[in-house]
Amino acid sequence: MDKSRFSMLLLEPGEIYFEDYSCTISDKDLLKDGKARQGRLKLCSKSLVFEPRDWRYPLIKLHFRDCNDISIVNSLYQSNNVIKVKMKQFAEMLEENVLAPYKFIYENRDFYVHFDFASAEECLSQMQQLLRASTLHAPEHNSMVATILHSRYMRMEFDRVMMDDFTEEIICELQAEKISPLVRHQGKLAVTPTTIYFQPFSNVESSPILKLKLSHLKRIYKRRFLLRQVGLEIYSAEESSVPHIYLTFQCERDRNRIYRTLEESPNVNLDRIHAEEMTLQWQNGIVSNYDYLIYLNCLADRSKNDLTQYPVFPWVVADYISETLDLNKSETFRDLSKPMGALNPDRLEKLKERYYEMCDPKFLYGSHYSAPGLVLFYLVRKYPEYMLCLQNGRFDHPDRMFNSVKDVYNNCLRNMSDFKELVPEFYETATKGDFLINKYEIDFGLRHDGTPVKDVALPPWADSPETFVHKLREALESEYVSRHLHLWIDLIFGYKQRGEEAVKANNVFHHVCYEGAVDLECIYDMNDRHALEVQIMEFGQVPKQLFTKPHVKRIIHQIKKPLISQSVSKYQLECLDVVKLHKEAITCALRHKDWVISVGKDGTLKVYDVVQKKQIRSALLSCTPLSCCALIDDGLVAVGAWDNEIYLYDVEYGRVVESFRAHDDSVTCLLWLEKERLLLSGGCDGVVRVWGNVGKVGQALRGLRAEFDHDVKVTTLAYRRRRHELDIITATSEGEVFIWDYTTKELTSKVCIYTSSVSGLCFVLSDDRIVTASCDGDISVTDLSVLHPVYHKRLSEETRSLSWDGISVLWLGSVDGRLRQWNMLTVMEINEQKAHDDAINSIYFDENSKTLITASEDKTTKIWKLDQTT
Repeated sequence: MDKSRFSMLLLEPGEIYFEDYSCTISDKDLLKDGKARQGRLKLCSKSLVFEPRDWRYPLIKLHFRDCNDISIVNSLYQSNNVIKVKMKQFAEMLEENVLAPYKFIYENRDFYVHFDFASAEECLSQMQQLLRASTLHAPEHNSMVATILHSRYMRMEFDRVMMDDFTEEIICELQAEKISPLVRHQGKLAVTPTTIYFQPFSNVESSPILKLKLSHLKRIYKRRFLLRQVGLEIYSAEESSVPHIYLTFQCERDRNRIYRTLEESPNVNLDRIHAEEMTLQWQNGIVSNYDYLIYLNCLADRSKNDLTQYPVFPWVVADYISETLDLNKSETFRDLSKPMGALNPDRLEKLKERYYEMCDPKFLYGSHYSAPGLVLFYLVRKYPEYMLCLQNGRFDHPDRMFNSVKDVYNNCLRNMSDFKELVPEFYETATKGDFLINKYEIDFGLRHDGTPVKDVALPPWADSPETFVHKLREALESEYVSRHLHLWIDLIFGYKQRGEEAVKANNVFHHVCYEGAVDLECIYDMNDRHALEVQIMEFGQVPKQLFTKPHVKRIIHQIKKPLISQSVSKYQLECLDVVKLHKEAITCALRHKDWVISVGKDGTLKVYDVVQKKQIRSALLSCTPLSCCALIDDGLVAVGAWDNEIYLYDVEYGRVVESFRAHDDSVTCLLWLEKERLLLSGGCDGVVRVWGNVGKVGQALRGLRAEFDHDVKVTTLAYRRRRHELDIITATSEGEVFIWDYTTKELTSKVCIYTSSVSGLCFVLSDDRIVTASCDGDISVTDLSVLHPVYHKRLSEETRSLSWDGISVLWLGSVDGRLRQWNMLTVMEINEQKAHDDAINSIYFDENSKTLITASEDKTTKIWKLDQTT
């Protein structure tokens, strides 16, 4: 066969491959015409591996620790270019190119290696050095190998001939390792203004140099590798010759230098997906549960290239015995609010008894939910070579393998040391469940009842691996999981991952597996450091903590797929009319049927007929500016003024019906609740008042129903109905949002969003989610169920006003007259236009006429026609 059978997976995890030599090998003296095989000898840090040219013969692995002696054979008749390797035992691999457990031969045997081109003396020197290293304890051995590697690195020069343009300037050049599962390829990394080059030390890679064009780069992630911040994962466009590479560096400083160089390069144009945007898209139903978990794993340093930090997915189905999988029954699903170890109350009680008897640092679970051995437990049929590498050429005992989905789930519920979650492959429909099939027909051995280990036994509701993963994917995207997935995210990636909240949630693992618990750079004792590295490698690592507050829930009852498919992604705006009636800035405007009603700082109320295109009413209500207005009944408008009064104006009859002193300072905002027949007013005096009897002449003051006190000016109002309850939402000049229960008149919660005044507030997509704008130019999305902002963006200028279309689009009016349009499903700005010459103080969306009314500091009101595009 032309293709090499040798792979780094035939070595021990982390073992280094240096170089290879063309040679002939025999286990008898070549001078006596012994049976010899031609091939190549691989020099590695812990072993010699001979790969015969004839694929029928096995590869021979000679481990230095099992070697008695290596010496040159002196001969008077033939070439002296022969080395004898005296072995106590050795291993044979891939006989007839069949993947199977290694064959270990426990007998003394001498191997004679005749080098075709290399010098036996030079090879002997290197081999004896590695032989001496093999007699040392692991830390000293690693240190000695690292010294040898460094010496080789210092002698190696980056080969410019392999570059696309060898005259190109190298911006930086560093030693690096290319990481793939259980394998680390050493080499040199060079970055030029156009390309990333990785040149491996050894020839085991398929290409002598890997090239990534900077213009193809899409995403770059800093990675934690073996609890050290030294990793960098780079994704390129699909058409790139190297679409993906995972690199590690000698120290965090080197990693950060490369990251900074790439980020600042003018040729790099990355796809930047903000975590907050992704969270909102998932909450809105735009991003699936599967894709969101993939994203969170990526964000938390989990990568399929690193088995110690492989992506982790939850068990979601708890029923593996029914004939059909009923996704409408809650009993079908696992309780996602608890870690696997806490699902069985009896087992948990025993674990807690042990926990309380421990000395600090305590841990509840002695094994992790994701570790290399656990990942390969699931994937051994798909990646058998990984398991052989991890377990020194052996598979697990047949009875301990992944033989049945039901048995594994039950074991995770009952066994005192089994708390594992799942891997993404359980939900990957594209691969059709290929990890469940023994497609390579590997002999994994016989179970206790004599049956061979073949494909994984599936639950009755799945007749094939493809059906199994499809139904699990349906379960993952089901309404039940969507309602509860945020609870599992809290445990794995969120605020219940560590600290006191983890203790309360029964979610405490060994302290070594938490980021920041151990700083390997500060451990100078080689034995201690090696022990910790082994523990990290074998035990598993908790993902990087992404959230320190409760994760938001997914919106289920309002965001359905038909709504998403029919939702407006964008409006085209056409200006139908520009109305110039006021002598000073307009503070508020609204539309009622064919009337546009506006109030301004000139103290006047104007009514404009959009059909007749003329003013039909003008009333001077106050000698002070008017701040706000709200339509109460057909033709009755409430107006707030700086003179502390609320005026009730009847448009039909053109007269003030009533006015009353509503506050001890200027009225700042008004809100009419049609169903409850209540008028809410907020003022500079820090009070929000609720008025009944509005419209009944002389009865308004007597109809005061409630007062809500604040320490500072109230800037805007909103409300929400929850079944039979009514909440009043108020915002202040100090950036705080208050939630008041109208029934009890009590403050139920408060959240501080900004340090500056809130200039606008409205609910979007859910009764638990508000968008706010501030005088500093910030906009935020705050989830009231968790009482903290989940999205924050700083705009280039202050937002004065906002309005919501009730479906998916939000309009923001800026201080410089620009009108921004945002799609709140995708959380993206989709349009921006210069609508006025000065600040937009008011935006009003009229659903009946599909028009938008904007009022500005430039003394104009504009009427915009809205054309939907999807």
